[in-house]
Amino acid sequence: MGASAKILVVDDDPDMREALQMILESVGYTVVMAEDGEKCLSKLKEEQPDLLILDLLMPKMDG
Repeated sequence: MGASAKILVVDDDPDMREALQMILESVGYTVVMAEDGEKCLSKLKEEQPDLLILDLLMPKMDG
């Protein structure tokens, strides 16, 4: 997977999402974010990411 890959970050903690976004974008990845499992499923269909990074314990629907 090259540095132009799209990564979906799913976490209910906004600070964690932002930290991961900053780190991943700084090395050239495209980052898409979702804050819960329901939004994750929607983003998966819309964005078709190359990689998914997710928190296992989230509100509404988890891991």
